[in-house]
Formats: sequence, C-alpha cells, structure tokens
Amino acid sequence: MKVLFFHLMPYAYLDLTYQEKYRTDWVVLPNTYFDPVKGHELYNRYLDELELAGELGFDGVSVNEHHQNAYGLMPSPVVMAAALARRTTCKIAILGNAFGLRDHPLTLAEEHAMIDVLTGGRLITGMVRGIGAEYFSFGANPAFSHARFQEAHDLVVQAWTRPGPFAFEGRHYHFEYVNVWPRPYQQPHPPIWCPSLGSTETVEWASHPAHRYVYIQNFSPFAAVERYLNLYRRMAQSTHGYTATSEQIGWAAPIYVAATDEQAVAEARPHIEALFNKYLTLPFEMLFPPGYLSAQSLKGMRAVKRPAISGGKVTIEALMETGIMLCGSPDTVRRKLVEGHRALGFQNFLAVLQFATLPRDLTETNLRLFAREVLPTLQALSDKDYAGMAVEAAQ
Repeated sequence: MKVLFFHLMPYAYLDLTYQEKYRTDWVVLPNTYFDPVKGHELYNRYLDELELAGELGFDGVSVNEHHQNAYGLMPSPVVMAAALARRTTCKIAILGNAFGLRDHPLTLAEEHAMIDVLTGGRLITGMVRGIGAEYFSFGANPAFSHARFQEAHDLVVQAWTRPGPFAFEGRHYHFEYVNVWPRPYQQPHPPIWCPSLGSTETVEWASHPAHRYVYIQNFSPFAAVERYLNLYRRMAQSTHGYTATSEQIGWAAPIYVAATDEQAVAEARPHIEALFNKYLTLPFEMLFPPGYLSAQSLKGMRAVKRPAISGGKVTIEALMETGIMLCGSPDTVRRKLVEGHRALGFQNFLAVLQFATLPRDLTETNLRLFAREVLPTLQALSDKDYAGMAVEAAQ
C-alpha cells in the first residue's frame, strides 16, 4: 500500500466566535479575520510537517485547493508543491486542482509539467471539480461543472501528450495554439487521481478504460467508502469490461494516534470537533448549489448516513463510530486500517494527520507515532491481504 500524508493547511487561529455573525467560514467570512503574521508562521510550520513526513518514510505528501475560506489556506496548491519540490524526495500529490474552474486551464497544465520536470517525475496530479462553494468564489455556473471538468481534462491531457502546436476547439475552451513548454517528465503524463466525496459520475469517469484513474473516497463514513470503492470495481467490470486493480482505489481519513485510546480521544476531541462543527460548516445550498449534483449522485449520497455539515453538533464519538475518523492507540488504528483493507483492498491511503486547530506539538507526535507504529504495517499490505481477491480468483 502507498500511504501519503494529506495536509489541509487550515487557518488554525480562527476566532471561532465568527458564527455569531457569519454562518460559515467559506466565501462570506471577511478576510480581516486573517492575520498575515500568523499566516506566515502557519505556512512555514505546515511545510515543516510535510517535509517531516517525507523523512519519516511516507510514500508521498499531498496538498489541495480551496478558495476564500479558513478551512484550507491553499488557493494555489501548486505554490506549496513547488516549495516542497527541492526539500523532499517522496511523491508530491496535488489532490487536487480544479482545472475546470479556470478559464485558462493551460496555466495549470504548464505548472504541473514544471513541477514534474523539477522533481524528476515525482508529481501526482489530482483533478477535481471543486466543491460547490468554489463556484461562489469563482462566480462560475455549477450546472456546467461536469462538462467543463471533463473538457478541461481532455485539453490538459492532450497538451501533455500531443505534439504542438495544435488547435483545441471545445464547447467551453477554445485555443488556437496549444503548445505547452515544458512537457511532463513522466510519459505519457503524470498519474491522475480523482478525490471525491462520492459522485456516481466521477466514479464512472475515473474507472473508464481510457482513464483507469485512481479514485479516492475522502471524509466519508466507512459505509460510503465501501459503497463507492465497490462501485468503482463493479463499473469497471460490468460497464467497462475489465477488472480494476486495487491500485486504482483509495481512502482518505483523519487519523489521530496516542499511547492509549483514552488519551487519543481526549487530545483529538477539541480539534476534530472544531473541524466538523466550525471549519466544515456549510449551508446546503453552498455545498450543493443548484445544478452541481445530478439526481443520481444526490440519491447515492443520501443512501449513506453522514453527520450533518450544514449545522448541528458532531462529536468525536460519532465520527469514530461511523468510521469517518480513526482515533486511538497504535494497535487500535492499525487494526481498523487492516480490517478496512481486508474488506476493500484499497492500495492507496491518505492520512490526514493535522486538522483544524491541532497544534504543532500534537501534530508532530501524531506523525511520528503513526510513522513508527502503523505505517510499516500498511505499506506491507497487498492484494493477497484483500479478502475479495480470493473470491475474484475463484470466479
């Protein structure tokens, strides 16, 4: 299994009383709440944590994109990936960039190619639509999100793989000259991963035989992880006519490890509850604006019970019970991850080891304990440890 440290880079000094005036810290929270001096400290601290993960033996480190919010201070994950390029030797995953939100996605194609060349082929490219809130920040129409996302993908992959210059004429993008310099180091292009909260269209698109991209289910109850990773396998088999490998699926989840279960829960509680009750609080219409979800995807999401992220009170116990978060001693966390792998066979795991207000000392302890006591076991897992392989082999 490949294990990456996934960082959200939150604004950890958020004044949590903001909800008395503002319903969410996305889009509408005034940027006067951001202190650039504290932001300077946070950015450099977070880069230290990512670099430490590389030193501790993680297979990669991962950054992502969000806009106009305190949940994640990475409107440009490319900047962070570039900062990590010379200070790490592991994979660098941008999970992801919202190519389709841009009017000029070729700029991202160029920047990803630059990082891939700079690192000698250590880049993993993540392509996402961006959650609904991003469409408010960009003033973009969510009803076109699927079409723009898929067309931007086609444009970027062609830019990486076709000799230029050539013209690209689509419904949303028109370029007379596509001639990206530099070309990617990895041929035909960097690996493409697709993180998602659960979209039937995304699963079908990622599993298409022309793509076979890695699909990552993130921030979800284990029932949803099971639903969508199995859906990927079924779609590959029944719709697309091939058998998906375990290397094509993955899971992302917040993790906290301490000496005992009780200590882990006590230390993680205020920070993980701040993440779900403060940083992730989004009005439904901002999370899923009209046109963003198809009726099929909305039906699929409603089929799995999730803690509300449009308000309410989420406890660490509820997050642990549903499997959204894994928290406990090394033995407990290791056992839950091995059980999850045996049930689903995923060969990629994104460990969210810093979240919300979790301070530097607890984050570093969490990183080191996970790396020493859990990581080696995960990295040794393969398809022979996946119960489904025996079933598939017998069929």
